[in-house]
Amino acid sequence: MANQTSVIAIFDIGKTNKKLFLFDERYKIVLEKSTQFDETQDEDGDNCEDLDLLNAWVTKTFEEVLNLPEFAIKALNFSTYGASFVHLDSSGKAIAPLYNYLKAYPEDLKKRFYDTYDGEQKFSQISASPVLGSLNSGMVLYRLKYEKPELYAKIKYSLHLPQYLNFLFTGNFYSDITSIGCHTNLWDFTKNTYHRWVKEEGVDEKLAPIFPSNQVQTKNIDERSLQVGVGLHDSSAALIPYLASFSEPFILLSTGTWCISLNPFNHIPLSAEELQYDCLSYMHYEGKPVKASRLFAGYEHEQQTKRLASHFKVANDYFKTVKCDDELLHRLRESQLHGEDDHLREAKRPPLQESLFGSRDLTVFSNYEEAYHQLIIDIVSQQLIATELVLNNSPVKKLFVDGGFGKNEIFMKLLAAAFPTLEVYAASVAQATSLGAALAIHKHWNSQPLVENLIELRSF
Repeated sequence: MANQTSVIAIFDIGKTNKKLFLFDERYKIVLEKSTQFDETQDEDGDNCEDLDLLNAWVTKTFEEVLNLPEFAIKALNFSTYGASFVHLDSSGKAIAPLYNYLKAYPEDLKKRFYDTYDGEQKFSQISASPVLGSLNSGMVLYRLKYEKPELYAKIKYSLHLPQYLNFLFTGNFYSDITSIGCHTNLWDFTKNTYHRWVKEEGVDEKLAPIFPSNQVQTKNIDERSLQVGVGLHDSSAALIPYLASFSEPFILLSTGTWCISLNPFNHIPLSAEELQYDCLSYMHYEGKPVKASRLFAGYEHEQQTKRLASHFKVANDYFKTVKCDDELLHRLRESQLHGEDDHLREAKRPPLQESLFGSRDLTVFSNYEEAYHQLIIDIVSQQLIATELVLNNSPVKKLFVDGGFGKNEIFMKLLAAAFPTLEVYAASVAQATSLGAALAIHKHWNSQPLVENLIELRSF
């Protein structure tokens, strides 16, 4: 139809929210569909993604938008949470649960693995992956090989979740570097190929060929020719709008449950100290390593605001009403400088752990507002350590903060004060991971030049 809008469809699959977006050629969202559904359980009773529900929702939702008369879908891509494999047999049927990346990993098997392959420290430096158990997705395959050999023998390919969604639409088995290169234990960052254990254990036979993240497969779906991307790990996808918009070196602090500091301009190999503090390297969609550090600050904020709400007898989301009080901030910070927190020294947390706030006596605060300002001061103290780890003398001039903390004025003012040599901005980009997945294959579906001002900035 002559008046149809050309669009790209992006599935953005998070642990909680499952979304489908349609972006027009100017990268405006013209349609959004979302859902949530309950997890199921694996054979050990641990929670995991319900693959049947996910498959049904993805298939049905795409069918619905494909038949909307006002849109002409030209392309399709995917961004999902990482570190999660779907195990398929030769007919393409899933034959195991999509195990949760937080599933406990057997200590004896972990010891056996690292004892065989150079020890934890050396292995982690080569693979740019801290020791994270099931969150190192390659370890899931290692576990299946030794704990469930009959199941393992039936696996034709294990696909990371973004590539599994690609398989649902194309029938093709592919791997992608942004998934393989992100704390999986699969990749040797010193040789830019699979780690030697992958071949020695025969795990390479379970991994599909790598398909470039910025290329497409042409697929006919419902008599329409679509350009289909291979899918990306969500953290790598979220960086793409920034790389497309800014050429001057920057750090992106992507905030949510995890606050992840991403520095695409720090090319120094990970040190033992950085690995000890949970730093890792993500793989950029063009195959370059991106140094990153993680802090569980969004989770801490959620837990501590519940504690505050209970203590001060207010709603859990009362923090949203708290305005930044500069005088109060100054007073609280002065009291710390003058040693009034000495009684907390014993409780001091190591870098990249939860802040001091959990050890604070809430009765010393006269009201919720005062306590909340202190919570953010304590979180920013830990965030400073985390971000400094990836800053590490790289030529960075700007610090962009996206996600929830970017909208928190107290957090942003404290962060700007903590990094006086950097330009600190709250960055607002609608659905950065989905937008990144769309931009990755821009040239294959979009005849328009790349839009400027994709990202709104507010300076602090």
